[in-house]
Amino acid sequence: MENLQLAQRLRAFRKLKGFTQQELADRTGISLAVLGSIERGNRMAEQDILDTIAQALGITTQELQPHTEHVKGSEN
Repeated sequence: MENLQLAQRLRAFRKLKGFTQQELADRTGISLAVLGSIERGNRMAEQDILDTIAQALGITTQELQPHTEHVKGSEN
């Protein structure tokens, strides 16, 4: 599940910044095949790859990673 959330966030940020997969691959030095596999949720990215992608997108690694906190209802 976390892979899919990361994949969705990566794709959304990439598109928001106006990059194609090829452009992001070129900027990061990560192969298009690896980047595409991460975006599809088929591959978990190592921390150094996440750092490189985040830097190329101009965001923090924390912004790229899925939130793991569960939202709880109001407890009064």
